Amino acid sequence: GGAWSRIATWKPGPPHQRVASNLFFLLREYVEKHSLGEMIWDVDLLFVSGQFLRPDMLFVPPESAAGVTDRGVEDTPGLVVEVLSPHSKRIDRIKKPARYRDWGVPEYWVVDPFARTIERYRLAADAAPEIVHDVLVWQPSPNAPPLQLHLEKIFPASAAGA
Repeated sequence: GGAWSRIATWKPGPPHQRVASNLFFLLREYVEKHSLGEMIWDVDLLFVSGQFLRPDMLFVPPESAAGVTDRGVEDTPGLVVEVLSPHSKRIDRIKKPARYRDWGVPEYWVVDPFARTIERYRLAADAAPEIVHDVLVWQPSPNAPPLQLHLEKIFPASAAGA
């Protein structure tokens, strides 16, 4: 028996996945109900520069739908969401907001299962994130009512330590 070597990247565990899937299903239900575009889970986001990131989920509005290809999403999404893990905190909070801003992404959320908050970056404004503790109101289209996203529906009682 030889030593195992790790060649795959770190994958999130069940607590992270519970929080991510709870949020994804709430967002997808809203987006589909109002025909606002498409929510996509765990997909490569490819940019003209040849760089790519793989967020936990993203929202593709109708004007970017042609950019959804077999390779991933190749046009600017309307929203990118990352759920923090112990291994991703620094990258998700420091490096990714600037990169998404440079690529024209209007909104980026960092979901913190430890603090049970969502850090909402409105990237065009280049301001500090809004820290949401209870209800996040999201309205990707003026033609649909806003989504009232109650955070207690995202964070199960056992989510601490995700």
